[in-house]
Formats: sequence, C-alpha cells, structure tokens
Amino acid sequence: MGSKEVEEEEDEGPPPGWQSLPPPSSSSQQPPPPSELGQMVCGTCRNLLKYPRGARHVHCSCCHNANFVLEAHEVGVVKCGSCEVLLMYQYGASSVKCSSCSFVTEIGEHNRRLPWSVQQGQPPLPPNPVH
Repeated sequence: MGSKEVEEEEDEGPPPGWQSLPPPSSSSQQPPPPSELGQMVCGTCRNLLKYPRGARHVHCSCCHNANFVLEAHEVGVVKCGSCEVLLMYQYGASSVKCSSCSFVTEIGEHNRRLPWSVQQGQPPLPPNPVH
C-alpha cells in the first residue's frame, strides 16, 4: 500500500455509524432564568433547594422531604425567647419552636414583627378577600 492510498483513506470522512448531533430544537425545555427561581433550606437536612417561583411544595433530592414553600409576605420573624436566635414562622402563627434550643416562643402583640417582605422594603400583597 503506497502513501497515496493512505491519504485517500483519511479523506473519506467519518467512520461508519458516526452521526453528528442535531442542533438543539427550540421546543426543548430550558431551565427557567435565575430570576424565576426561588431558594429555600430543607427543613429536615438543611440542604439548599432551588425551585420555580410559584411552587407550593419542594421535594428535597437528598432526604426526600416535602417542604412547604412560604412566599415573603407569608413569613414573620421573631427572636427566640431563650437563645435569641432569629426565627422565621408562617405569618399569623401563635407560637414557634426554636430549632436550636427547642424553646417555644409565643407570638403575641409584644413581639410580633412585620412580615419579612415589609422588613426588606417590599410591600406585602393585599389580603385575599374571602367570598
């Protein structure tokens, strides 16, 4: 086999069975932009979770816990009555149990704070009228 024959074999193209990847189609699902993703910490394993905004439940891929999602206007904050750690709770709750020391802090008028969204400078959503 001469050198001329070897050159011709190299110029024949890709090997049999080789296929190029098709260009990505516009119908394939793209992940949502970062602004449309929310973040929360799993209530069981403390893993950081990302989820599409508007979701009401997020399942943790590590511990498989279903986490209830609270929007910013649905969350209140209070300092633990024992260790003074800042606690977040569903706005309107009557008490919250500290995850650090297990103390139960009553949410009364004396320690009620504005919703987290108001504290961060975002106006709360108007309440839903009940029909």
